[in-house]
Amino acid sequence: MRLNDIFGEKKIDKSTENCRKAKVHEKRFAFVKSIGRKCFSLIGCTLVVSSWANFATAKDLTNRLGIGYKNQFETNLPGIAVQYYPGTDLGLSAVMGVDTQKDSSRFGFMVKLYKVIFQEDNLNFYMGAGAGILSTETNGVNESGFALMGYGGAEFFFTGLENLGFSFETGTAITSLSSGVRFQTFGDHPLRAGIIFYF
Repeated sequence: MRLNDIFGEKKIDKSTENCRKAKVHEKRFAFVKSIGRKCFSLIGCTLVVSSWANFATAKDLTNRLGIGYKNQFETNLPGIAVQYYPGTDLGLSAVMGVDTQKDSSRFGFMVKLYKVIFQEDNLNFYMGAGAGILSTETNGVNESGFALMGYGGAEFFFTGLENLGFSFETGTAITSLSSGVRFQTFGDHPLRAGIIFYF
């Protein structure tokens, strides 16, 4: 009986040791698997960024006239935009939006100045300022005032669409209407900051 007890204890100890080793191997495998996933994710992100960088190019817009649209008025008023670069690092644009809906008409006109501060292979970074006038009608009551904005942004061009510029911008704006003054921060994607076709 004593020998059986001794051999039984040894078998139990050996079984426990095997379970412990199996758990250690399982943890090591899980760790290696996690590292592998992270490496593959990093490689994938690197390939995507590299492809993006190769897919878009910086543009010299000197003496280029562009026409498109922007939607940056506080009242969500899409407007026709005309943009011109008299030099490599200086640009001007004018935006006008009109909506003659009965009892809810809107009008806006804004002029913007751009200063290109940095160029990369795929983006032209700029800073600028804008000023404009705004008039709105709500339930037959008219309000008018002005808008000021300061911003930073970028314009990029895809390969194969070298004349079509997509912009995104972020900054601060002040809108003063008859009902009061509004201060806000904003971040605009291309559907608001604008898409311009250059001739």
